[in-house]
Amino acid sequence: MSISMAITRALLRVTPTSTSSIKSLHRNIARRKAPAPIPASLRRYADVETTMVQGRTVIRITPKSGATGVEVVYAHGGAYVYPLVAAHWSIIGRIARLSGATVVVPLYDLAPEGHAADAYSLLAEIYDGALDRSDGHVVLAGDSAGGALSLGQAMHYRDAGTTAPEAVVLISPWLDATMSNPALPELVRVDPMLARSGLVEAAQLWAGDLDPQDARLSPLFGDLHALPPVHIFQGDRDLFVADSRLLASRLTEAGGPVEYRETPGGFHVFLGAPWTPEARRELAHIAAIVRSGA
Repeated sequence: MSISMAITRALLRVTPTSTSSIKSLHRNIARRKAPAPIPASLRRYADVETTMVQGRTVIRITPKSGATGVEVVYAHGGAYVYPLVAAHWSIIGRIARLSGATVVVPLYDLAPEGHAADAYSLLAEIYDGALDRSDGHVVLAGDSAGGALSLGQAMHYRDAGTTAPEAVVLISPWLDATMSNPALPELVRVDPMLARSGLVEAAQLWAGDLDPQDARLSPLFGDLHALPPVHIFQGDRDLFVADSRLLASRLTEAGGPVEYRETPGGFHVFLGAPWTPEARRELAHIAAIVRSGA
C-alpha cells in the first residue's frame, strides 16, 4: 500500500460520513449542490457534447485525438441521492484519455425525486443510441450505486434480447441494497466513508415501488448467467468488498467470464484519487479492457 493511499484514507477518517444515519442522509440531501462542473483540464484533450434525453442532461466526452469509436456508458455513484462530483470526472477523463473511447455520462434523476424504474428507462434509451453510434462497441461502467445500475442494465439487456455490451466494469459496486451481508459489522470498522443505516435509507428512497431485492437495485440477487465479461475493481477497506467477493464467486459458478481485482488498503472508489499509484494502475487496466472490448 502506498503512502499516498494511507494518508488519503486517514484524512477521510476525519471527514463526516453522510450515510452515518438516516438523519445525516436527509440533512445532506437537503444541502446537496449541482453536479460538479466539467474540469477545464478535461476540455483541453476532449470534445464535450451535451444533449437531453428524456429531459435529463447527458454528457459525451470524446478524445480530440486517438478516438476509437468505442462508447462507454458511465453511471456515476452517490448512493442514488448525491450528484456527480469532481472525483467522477477524474475517473471519466482518464478512461477517455487512456482508452480513446467516448464516455457517455447520464445525469439521472436522484432520489427522492427520481427512482430506479425511471433511471432504467433513461439508460436504455442512452444505451440504444450508443449501440447505433459505435456499431455495437459499447462498455457499461459505473462506480458504487452506478455499478449496480451497470450490472443491472447488463441483466436487463440480456433478458430483453438486446445486443449485449462488450464488457461491464464495476468500481466498488453497491450490489445489495438491503445491506444484509453478515460481514458488514466488521467492515464498517475499517471503511472511512460508508455506514449502513444511511445507505439502507437511500436505497428505500430510490426503490419506489420496487422490492429492495429486485435485481435493478440489488443485482447480487439476480440471474448471473450468460452475461458479458464482468470486471470488478475493489479496495479491501470498503464496506462493499464482501459483496464484491461474493459476486465474483457467483459469476464464476454461473460460468461467466469474471475478473476480480482487490487492492490492499483501497477505500471506497479509490480510483477517484489519481494521486495514488493504485488508482492510476487500475484506471490504466480499465482503459486496456475498453480498448480490447473484453
